[in-house]
Amino acid sequence: MANLDTMAMLASVDGILLVDKPARISSHDVLKAVKRQFNLAKIGHGGTLEPNATGLLVLLVGDATAVANDVMGGDRRYTATIRLGRTTNTQDAEGETLAEKPFDAVTREALEAALPEFRGDIFQTPPPFSVIKRPDLPNYGIVPTNAEDAKARLVHVYRLAVTDFAPPFATFDLFCTKGVCVRAFAHDLGQKLGCGASLETLRRTSCGRFKVEDALGFMDLLKLDAVSFKHRLRPTAGAFA
Repeated sequence: MANLDTMAMLASVDGILLVDKPARISSHDVLKAVKRQFNLAKIGHGGTLEPNATGLLVLLVGDATAVANDVMGGDRRYTATIRLGRTTNTQDAEGETLAEKPFDAVTREALEAALPEFRGDIFQTPPPFSVIKRPDLPNYGIVPTNAEDAKARLVHVYRLAVTDFAPPFATFDLFCTKGVCVRAFAHDLGQKLGCGASLETLRRTSCGRFKVEDALGFMDLLKLDAVSFKHRLRPTAGAFA
């Protein structure tokens, strides 16, 4: 917790804070920890990451919360690794296994050949279940996806490329619009390949103009003093030019 000498300094700060979120913590828990540690009056975010995902989380401090919609509307880039042969109820590694099938027939060539239909404008239906943290759950729990969030949506994928292939794992560089569900992509690709698949790991590397290489790790952020924390904040002026 910031001491009394620095509370006044941080009470009125504004700016954009780039955080590299670790796995196994929710975006909201990161936000709450930063708010508590630095005694911030107002803090928001520019789009959450799921608890088991890592990478860029854009926090908005003070009056910077006014640009939340601008950040949320930005295109995103991910490094996503899927596991071939395993289908789960959440479509990722956290879920209950529904089926396991052989994946020996999936070559890199077969994988590449399946990708074109996942590029450009596509309709996606999010998974029926999600892994979330709720006040009525002890830690993380698997819950049905909200009915409104489960509707099929039109999204756009600018780039989808295989960066590594080491069965049962395949890693992709994915550049897309807001709204793309990478878990759904993993599942749908597995169905296309005939062996099933689920998302193993996910890392967000950019959101709009913001890059994860410019972010500070969550635990390192909590070690900052008030002055250093203030210096990490980026002004909103010119951030979207």
